[in-house]
Amino acid sequence: MTRVSPVRASRCCAAFAISVALAGLPVAAFGGSPPSVFGPDSPRLARLGPYAVGVETLDLIEHDQADVMEYDPVTHRAPRRDRDLVVDIWYPALARPGAPRAVYAAAFPSEPPAPPAHFTVPGIAVRGATFTGGPYPLVVVSHGYSNSPAAMTWITENLASKGYVVAAIHHRDPPITEPSKVAQPILRRPLDIAFVTSTLQRRLAAAHWIDPDRTALIGYSMGGYGVLTAAGAVLDPHSPLAALVPGGLLLPYCRGGSLQHAIEVAHLRAVVAISPAGGPPWNAWGRSGLASLHTPLLLINGNRDRTVGYRRAGLRVFDEAIHAPRYLLTFEEAGHDIGLDPAPAQMRGSLWNLSWFQDPVWDTRRVNAINAHFITAFLDLYVKGETSRAAYLDVRVAHAGRGVWLHDHARYGAFSPGTGDVTVWKGFQGSTAVGLTMRRARPETP
Repeated sequence: MTRVSPVRASRCCAAFAISVALAGLPVAAFGGSPPSVFGPDSPRLARLGPYAVGVETLDLIEHDQADVMEYDPVTHRAPRRDRDLVVDIWYPALARPGAPRAVYAAAFPSEPPAPPAHFTVPGIAVRGATFTGGPYPLVVVSHGYSNSPAAMTWITENLASKGYVVAAIHHRDPPITEPSKVAQPILRRPLDIAFVTSTLQRRLAAAHWIDPDRTALIGYSMGGYGVLTAAGAVLDPHSPLAALVPGGLLLPYCRGGSLQHAIEVAHLRAVVAISPAGGPPWNAWGRSGLASLHTPLLLINGNRDRTVGYRRAGLRVFDEAIHAPRYLLTFEEAGHDIGLDPAPAQMRGSLWNLSWFQDPVWDTRRVNAINAHFITAFLDLYVKGETSRAAYLDVRVAHAGRGVWLHDHARYGAFSPGTGDVTVWKGFQGSTAVGLTMRRARPETP
């Protein structure tokens, strides 16, 4: 592991002071608004936590891996190579007043034949800041197809400020504009997640940064497929998805394969899947694979998702993962693009580039604030064991807009207690809990 110091220090009041101050700084203070800092209309648990945030980068190598992109249909073989994986890590840090904040950079495929579109995202983290406290829970994040961790800082920085060590993988997908190369993310996504998670569980635990027994996964889109599979959803060897990977390279990891359990993450406490891929027409897990999930699930989906669907994505996982405690948060009228930062200025020049980030109906910052609120409640409950967070998830009315708050309803800035005669979702302000539904289910006993 490189460039991460195992330096430890005690918590101090300055860490709390700087994160609170960050939340109140004007946009100009950062040359743009950091996606991890939400507005005054955000629900209660979306706000930054008590820690300043540091960020570092690791270079990991997984040896002797099949290179599916170089598969030879004549010899029926794929060469074996070392796979380099870059991982960004955000963590609770000591405050460094006046230190420059991170600016993240990435590029997404543009509409052909245009070249990739480059963009930057301002952050609140300080690169190389001194780690403080610990050990903390570990959260591993997997981005969408042809995406980058630079576009998911809304959740990586936000969770780090709340006492999590958050690791986001650079999966190095081929361009999504080249559909013939889809075999690479299908094969590599769960393998990357399992390898990075197990490696960090060992290395960061040895440095006293994390408690490996408290691990969670978050995945968006293709990353949702990856985290569900790495959590134990068993791949179907007869699925159309398996057929897309040449040479039967996925089959050892499918049901009955010799490596079926090699891609499962150990010590897993919680999984968040946003707009998860893997459902029909791929039908990755067949008819029964999702029933193998036992880890608590938070599923987030728009009911107008035309990329992976709704009934065949979040709703199907919710219905079929019958042995897991699970929640399904639905954004009514939202599409697929509810997992990335707000569109950077460089990505607003064409509808293609904008559409990576922006839902046609929902404001991205509003979506991210709601997601951060529920992800925080979910992880705090199932990973940290903070039982008081259950009240934020066990909403009293399934349709948020039907909640009632008769007393002090006109008060701005008051958060719903979600108790007594107040049925507005706990932690939301006034009439801001609209356009959302929540389903929840307990695990069935075998």
